[in-house]
Parts: sequence; C-alpha cells; structure tokens
Amino acid sequence: MKLIRTGSTLSLDHPRWQTEAVRTPDTDTYDVLVIGGGPAGLSAALNLGRSLMRVLVVDADRPRNAATLNSHGFLTRDGVAPHELRRMARDELAAYPNIEVRTRVRVLELSRADAGFTASIGRKDPTDVVAARSVLLATGLHETLPDVPNLRGFYGISLFSCAACDAWELRGRRLALIGETTDLADRARLISRWTESLTVFTLGAETVTPEEEAELAASGVAVLRLPIAELVGDRGRIEAIRLTDGTVVTVEGGFVRPEWETDLSFLHGFAPAIDRDGHLITDRSGRTDIPGLYAAGDAAIPGPQQLIVAAGAGARVASVMVHDAVGIATAH
Repeated sequence: MKLIRTGSTLSLDHPRWQTEAVRTPDTDTYDVLVIGGGPAGLSAALNLGRSLMRVLVVDADRPRNAATLNSHGFLTRDGVAPHELRRMARDELAAYPNIEVRTRVRVLELSRADAGFTASIGRKDPTDVVAARSVLLATGLHETLPDVPNLRGFYGISLFSCAACDAWELRGRRLALIGETTDLADRARLISRWTESLTVFTLGAETVTPEEEAELAASGVAVLRLPIAELVGDRGRIEAIRLTDGTVVTVEGGFVRPEWETDLSFLHGFAPAIDRDGHLITDRSGRTDIPGLYAAGDAAIPGPQQLIVAAGAGARVASVMVHDAVGIATAH
C-alpha cells in the first residue's frame, strides 16, 4: 500500500494523508478480499481496516450456527444470539470508510492474477468482478449432520455440536452423544465431564472399539450401536431416543458429531493444501501454501469451534497480513 503524507494529522479524512485506496474509491482493486462474514472474517476486516487497508468482505449470510439460539464463551457477549453478534460487528465496520461489506452474495469464482486475485461475485450468477492483492479465507466449515430422522428439529435447541459452547447449560442432565466418527469415544470422555448420565449412539457404525466401549462403561457411559428410528420431544426439546428395535432411552439434551469439510469449490485453477480432516493447512501465521492467500477461523484451526477463538484468529492473521504487505518479518 502506498502512503502519502505531507502533514501530521492522523486522519483518513485529512487530504494531506490518505491511502491510495481511500483516495480513489471508484477502483475495484482492494488490498484484501475477506471471504466469509463470521467472527474470523469480521474481526480480520476490522483490524485490517484500522491499518488503512482497503477491505471488501463478501458474506453469503448463511452461517453454520444459524440454528443456534444463543452463543456462549465470548467475553462480554456470553449468551448473545449469533446473528446479533454479527449485526453488531457489521455496525462497527460501517464506521470505517475503507471497509466494505457485501452480504447475501458469495464469491462464485476466485482466480489468481498477476497482481493478486480476481473474484466474481453474485448469488447464482456473477454480477461483479473485483481484484484484490491478497485474500483471506474465513469461510468456516460445511457441516453434514448424521442421518437421523427429525434431527434438524432439535439441533441448536437441545442438541448441539460444541461441548465447550453449550455443555454448561446441559450440566447434570441425562445426555446423548450421536455420531459415527472415529473420535466418538474421545468426545464421550469430554462430555462426561458435565454429566454422570451419558449414552453414546453410534447409529450402527463400528467406530467405537470394544476396548473403548469397556473403558467408557467403567466410567458409567453406555454405548448403543443400533440405528436411531426417531427422536422424541416437543418444540425442539428432546425427551427420548427410540432405536430401531423399539428401545427407548430417556434423554434431556445432548450433542451431535457432524462431519465437516472446507468448501473450496469456488477456487479456479489453484488449490491450497488441506489436511486429512479437511482443514486448510497454514503456517502458524495463517499463510497457506499459495502466495497472498491466508486462512483464519474454523476452516484453518482444528480444535474448539468457539466464536471467540475464531475472532482472535482473524485479528491475529490480519496483523500478519499488514506486516507482509510492507515486507516486515513478523514474530507472530
């Protein structure tokens, strides 16, 4: 980014010190294109904007946690609805003339160019093409829930995917853990921290080994391997789980283990490296193996999928991008 300074007033509006991007708002070249408007993307945009970067955030406005009524663990915002947190963040970004947020559209195609990247933007068909010197992928993860009848009716109300986010509200209750992935036993050990009554439902998958089942049983955790025929409850509040053999297990809440993957279908002509779990592989500073392409949030961080963790990652990668833009080696 080229800075022009002939005075000492530190203001975007002062004519004697402006960034090139702010001085020519009619250009379609941005310093950074942020793809994804969740906590990681919005936090990155705020910090990039405060560093005088010209930033475009493109957000399809279809967050993975849309079904969740309240989010937890975000300091000063514990219990806030996820959509309200995003609204407040967008309101804060609106105060910065060098940050633009476009919602309910998505990047349909992202290509590499000589000076960075070009992106076609729209809903189903392209309506605009923009250029950016660098790109931050903050798209989160695509979630596929287990194939259980009427699961969607309870998800986000009494069945959740994140123990760190929602287990406190379910503490001491009779809980279920539903899934068919190989980490199910580990998740059961974690969730049993909040309850003395936990039943694991493997949906017929042999993903809990006999040794793991014996270990869980010694801790009071039951493992049931038959498929689920029906979730029983009212208005999203689960009361019982009925198996295909007619067995009914009383529960008062629980957790689901979805499968996640990073959606990179919009990338054209290049593909950054991903790990076996579908996360983008980055260095400790958020750089992918594609020059100028960075990643932050759930798409790049295995571990707790909490809003505050994603927001922190966005701020951290933003700092790295600013350092890279001016050629400063960063210690981040």
